[in-house]
Amino acid sequence: MIHIWCTFTSNTHTIMARQSISLTKPNDEWLKTQVDSKEYSSKSELVNDLIRQARKQQAQTDWIKAKLDKAENSGFTDESKEKIMTLIHKLLK
Repeated sequence: MIHIWCTFTSNTHTIMARQSISLTKPNDEWLKTQVDSKEYSSKSELVNDLIRQARKQQAQTDWIKAKLDKAENSGFTDESKEKIMTLIHKLLK
């Protein structure tokens, strides 16, 4: 078991929340390798970075999904691809 320090920032101060998590041996060894290679200064820093990356990826996925949902809800067309491209080219002139 390792202890992870998570940082939460508000407008006035930073709050550290202490968490305990269990890791599989391969995951713990990978974390240790990253820290030993000086890529990160601690396992906590690495885990926080991974969480930030996952949150960013989730936000991007949510944005794409929202755009796809909006496009699907806007309706469909029976126009051919060629006809659509012709219309687009006319609009761009």
